[in-house]
Amino acid sequence: MNLDYEFAGLPLHVLLVHVIVVAVPALGLALIVAAAWPAARRVLWIPLLIAAAALVPLGLATIEAGKWLEVRVPPAPLIQEHTAQGEDIVPWLWGLLAIAVLIAVWAVGERVFRRRATSSSGDGAAGRRLGRGAVVSTSIVLSIVAIGVTAGSTATLVRVAEAGSRAVWEGSFSDEPLEN
Repeated sequence: MNLDYEFAGLPLHVLLVHVIVVAVPALGLALIVAAAWPAARRVLWIPLLIAAAALVPLGLATIEAGKWLEVRVPPAPLIQEHTAQGEDIVPWLWGLLAIAVLIAVWAVGERVFRRRATSSSGDGAAGRRLGRGAVVSTSIVLSIVAIGVTAGSTATLVRVAEAGSRAVWEGSFSDEPLEN
């Protein structure tokens, strides 16, 4: 399929990459908050799941738009380096989605557990203690995984974006202001 990756006369890659640069770390931080904070998890799990699910195809479209752009600019080692690194973000996008799915499953599971705990008869205190321990343990594990995936995705994104910005800007501006 041969798509035209232009929007308003600009290469679509240039526009999409800004969304990715903001969305990846922002989603990662929000996932950490949702993993660690039950009140946030109860409110954010649906928007985070939607955002993570949208980020995967958006990232893939950004890569495809980059490939489209690469064959339309003069070849240069910096561009080739950037293009070679571009797909490194894909596993991290899937990782962010996986964390969002785990948080969603955990949020739904917590809701079910709370309903059962309040409606069950017998010694509710033992069930609540066991429930709190499971909530804390799972939140800690999810938080650690979310921190790891966020750190990895952000570090990869910075590396790829830095190579792209060097390809565009290195040697193309003056150290001194130009006379107009």
